[in-house]
Amino acid sequence: MVNSHGRFVWYELMTTDMEAATAFYTKVVGWGTQDVSMPGMPYTLFTVEGASVGGLMRLPEDAKKLGEKPSWIGYVGVDDVDAAANRIKRLGGAVYVPPQNILDISRFSVVADPQMATLALVQWLKPRREQPAEPSAPGRIRWHELFAADWEKAFAFYGELFGWQKANPESDATGAYQLFSAGEQTIGGMFTKPPTVRVPFWLYYFNVGNIDAAVKRVKAGGGQILEDPVEVSDGSWIVQCTDPQGAVFALVGTRNHKPIGYFERAASGNPSDPRSRRWSW
Repeated sequence: MVNSHGRFVWYELMTTDMEAATAFYTKVVGWGTQDVSMPGMPYTLFTVEGASVGGLMRLPEDAKKLGEKPSWIGYVGVDDVDAAANRIKRLGGAVYVPPQNILDISRFSVVADPQMATLALVQWLKPRREQPAEPSAPGRIRWHELFAADWEKAFAFYGELFGWQKANPESDATGAYQLFSAGEQTIGGMFTKPPTVRVPFWLYYFNVGNIDAAVKRVKAGGGQILEDPVEVSDGSWIVQCTDPQGAVFALVGTRNHKPIGYFERAASGNPSDPRSRRWSW
């Protein structure tokens, strides 16, 4: 196993309708499911070829009363959850859920960076049996993107917290898009969000096959497409969406042809390029 410190290792959807969300994502992304509920805590695993890639749980009532909406949250592996949570508070962030154990499997904490983008920390208490899959494999999460209030301040925070390093930046007249790496592997990018995006947040990109077929599945399942698919320079196509309960996510796939008259704009080498998109939610 590679060292998981500083890497996204788990993804979790908190939603208001677990049954509907399960049906939606299994059709759109092609995930399998496994019910691992415990008394008083319904929980479903999303799986790829028998390996778990994420989880699904009900949005807590207390969170709904505070105005929280359905959303995806990424878990970053750390060597010591308690030390990392304390460091986050010292760096100006917040700890929403203090460090606690999930049985004897893991120790986790839900936190926010100083700009209030939410994520979670996790420390495995037992060795993981599964080898990490290639991020480009079907059904896996390929890219992690931060919509920051100020990307430079955000990068300084995450660099000190997780040891992330800068990869080659992309920039133009609209500003910079900073790629970042963990353990010499480029895993995502961050940029200063446009005013139309109300609050900082993390966006996760799921691998699918043909992007046009995936778009049809999103629409058929009651989700929404936030804008038309965009091509990036490695030949992949991306599209941002919301599920029927309102959680935001993104897809990465391929396209066999270009529609007649389709306006193609060159994008950067990463799976996402904010310069060629219109954000309005």
